[in-house]
Amino acid sequence: MSNKPVPQASLFDDALNPAPAAPLAENHEPRPDPAITGGYSAKDIEVLEGLEPVRKRPGMYIGGTDERALHHLFAEVLDNSMDEAVAGHAKLIEVTLDADGTLTVKDDGRGIPVDPHPKHPGKSALEVIMTVLHSGGKFSGKAYETSGGLHGVGISVVNALSERVEVTAFKDGFEWRQAFTRGKAIGGIEKLGATKKHGTSISFAPDPVIFGDGVAFKPARLYRMARSKAYLFAGVEIRWKCDPSRIQDQTPAEATFRFPNGLADFLAERVKGIETVTPEPFAGRYERKGEAGKVEWAVTWTPAGFGEADSFMQSYCNTVPTPEGGTHEAGLRAALTRGLKAYAELTGEKRGGIITADDVVSQAGAMVSVFVSNPEFQGQTKERLSSSDAQRLVENALRDPFDHWLTAQPKAASALLEFVVERAEERLKRRRDKDVARASATRKLRLPG
Repeated sequence: MSNKPVPQASLFDDALNPAPAAPLAENHEPRPDPAITGGYSAKDIEVLEGLEPVRKRPGMYIGGTDERALHHLFAEVLDNSMDEAVAGHAKLIEVTLDADGTLTVKDDGRGIPVDPHPKHPGKSALEVIMTVLHSGGKFSGKAYETSGGLHGVGISVVNALSERVEVTAFKDGFEWRQAFTRGKAIGGIEKLGATKKHGTSISFAPDPVIFGDGVAFKPARLYRMARSKAYLFAGVEIRWKCDPSRIQDQTPAEATFRFPNGLADFLAERVKGIETVTPEPFAGRYERKGEAGKVEWAVTWTPAGFGEADSFMQSYCNTVPTPEGGTHEAGLRAALTRGLKAYAELTGEKRGGIITADDVVSQAGAMVSVFVSNPEFQGQTKERLSSSDAQRLVENALRDPFDHWLTAQPKAASALLEFVVERAEERLKRRRDKDVARASATRKLRLPG
């Protein structure tokens, strides 16, 4: 079928000036009008097999083919290793960018399964995971209580959009290896020598057919992504290594990331050298009893803002960044607002009633990370969390700790309350000034002459 669009005018012309009906055949059945059928038949219906849909429409899976989408491939692979760490099976993740642009992510987790897959005769589980959409071990909750992967498409999408991929699994006492190109296996899985290692190593190079000639990972961006992941789980160490020939700025060629205080360390780095309203940030961790659910947070306030912005909020779900926010951010805002209003009532500060969530976060630096089972995101790239349970989880997690944090340091709490009340009063003043200006403009319009 031709991809050439039909001119819009012709559609109206056909509707307003219909062509004469086709003459009847001898059996009095109307003959097909070639202008209508246009040669459109069963042979024009395409069925995309395997990973062809990904290569045909990469934007549906990684949001485009630009630099951001390219680095999303790294995020997908790194997320798998982080899931192993969060599940308690990996402690070390190594990220290496070679001179030829090949990127390798290696962990010391359980290793991708290599035994034959029961529903795909002649294929190992490794090959199925790499070549079949919606395959993986994160659907039932048995292998991973919480994970960043939801749809079973992440690593297979990376495979589909890479010129070459090599997967090495250290599993069951042996080293196993299989290579792929543009989503298709190059031969079967190879059983190599015996080893005491355990884990998975994935090396891949993006496909220039998809991302354009000269496509290359940016060391600085990879470095920042790896570093931020280490903040999100205190039990993991991430080692970064990059061939010096690929570095064109101040990005270190080697580094080790390990942050035992998690988001509190992350926030401290972000606000270094900036005056804050309270001496210490409000930070903590919470784990829900009886079911999957963890929250970590860190919040501070500053009179001067944070560089180019007055405030910022960074959020994550199962170590996946959610730049467009979502229900976990809503839970944080609600908990902070409720806590400050309650403290105002406790201390007799009547102005506390005018406080809104916008006042509370207007000059705040906030970070929140949640771990939940079966999270719901908007879109495959997971940029916004929509799980209603996440809001309740965060609100419940912060309620008592924030109350205790305020009452334990009355001087700092009073300074924070006064700071937020001032933001509320400024907001109300701006609204009054705007109303006065609008009323004045209306009166001028009504004056005669």
